[in-house]
Amino acid sequence: MAHDPITNSILTLLRQRDPQIADLIAAEGKRQATTIELIASENHVSAAVMHAMGTCLTNKYAEGYPGARYYGGCVHHDAIETIARERACAMFNCKFANVQPHSGAQANQAAMMAMMEPGDTFASLVLKDGGHLSHGMKINFSGRFFKPVHYPLHYDKAHPEFERIDYDAMRKVCLEARPKMLLCGYSAYPRIIDFAKFRAIADECGALLMADVAHIAGLIVAGQHLSPFPHAHIVTTTTHKTLRGPRGGLILSNDEEIAKKIDKAVFPGAQGGPLMHIIAAKAVAFGECLRPEFKTYGEQVIRNAKALAAALASRHYRCTTGGTDNHLMLVDLRARDANLTGADAEKWLEGAGIVSNKNGIPDDPRPPRVTSGIRLGTPAVTTRNFREDHMATIAAWIDRVLAAGLAGETALASESERVRNEVAALCAQFPLPA
Repeated sequence: MAHDPITNSILTLLRQRDPQIADLIAAEGKRQATTIELIASENHVSAAVMHAMGTCLTNKYAEGYPGARYYGGCVHHDAIETIARERACAMFNCKFANVQPHSGAQANQAAMMAMMEPGDTFASLVLKDGGHLSHGMKINFSGRFFKPVHYPLHYDKAHPEFERIDYDAMRKVCLEARPKMLLCGYSAYPRIIDFAKFRAIADECGALLMADVAHIAGLIVAGQHLSPFPHAHIVTTTTHKTLRGPRGGLILSNDEEIAKKIDKAVFPGAQGGPLMHIIAAKAVAFGECLRPEFKTYGEQVIRNAKALAAALASRHYRCTTGGTDNHLMLVDLRARDANLTGADAEKWLEGAGIVSNKNGIPDDPRPPRVTSGIRLGTPAVTTRNFREDHMATIAAWIDRVLAAGLAGETALASESERVRNEVAALCAQFPLPA
């Protein structure tokens, strides 16, 4: 695989010091370059973002915040973190930003710790309907230390809003439970979120509104999805996914008192020293998001998602809710064949060079390790400059592989090799960012 000069020099050095790790990094680079990435929560960062992570900033402890560190020697780190904060606020048109969370889940943890006491109730969408592990699963801090109540989707297939958020039912749940916090924003929900409606319900039941926009953050910045501001009291997000930054978290607010509580909840409440090399990479990514071409990128992400969903529907796959408004779709495989499972589809497609993830669908009768669906997204392929006609090609490849898998191991092996070669040939025309 061809790398940019800086990456090549890094790999050369690594091969001298640790050839085992160098070879694995190179192999992973080749895998990414020669496969189609359809996992909705993944993307390809620019070379500038990637190299900002591998700098001398990793050598420094910078506990605290700009102007109030617990270690000396932080003058440049203060400047970098300030730039990251300012760019984050400019992206979302808000007043306060904390760029230190190491991940989206830790951003959620800090936000909940800041605004709730252990045992307090919050309302969210359950994971199986498109929520997130950190939105109230019992095996997670959010379900262990707080009390989640869940609002549902519409489950009536005859209802025009089938599999979409049931706002009337959510209002009823919130009025009954009187949660301290109402949480919206999801990991597997393909439709627009009405933040204004959420805020109205939050106000009616006396709750704070928290929006976890980890998946749609880039679309919001690009003007392709409604903004959670001015409606949400707190906004959390990851900085990768549709923002195309390093893996990390971000917390935003317009309320100064809430922002102060969040800062204390991040440090010293949940974390020690910030990862300043990652914060520098966040600043670089945020700068990229503020450029005019990022809006064009966001528009194409959605065009590609709609094209992929339509192409799959033409081959008798069912997308939940009947399609998508954003970057992702949940594909109910049973409409194509009752024996298809998400686990099989994920494995078969990866063997053919198409990377996806198994995912439960609303009211899924199968367990999470099996599932009846797969989740597909277009952020990464759009970064590589794939367009709508390529989505039709990808849908055809998906169908060919899954049909071969249902036909048996011999058919799958033969068809997977053919598709894998075709995938690699297309990927060679659209190299990764460099």
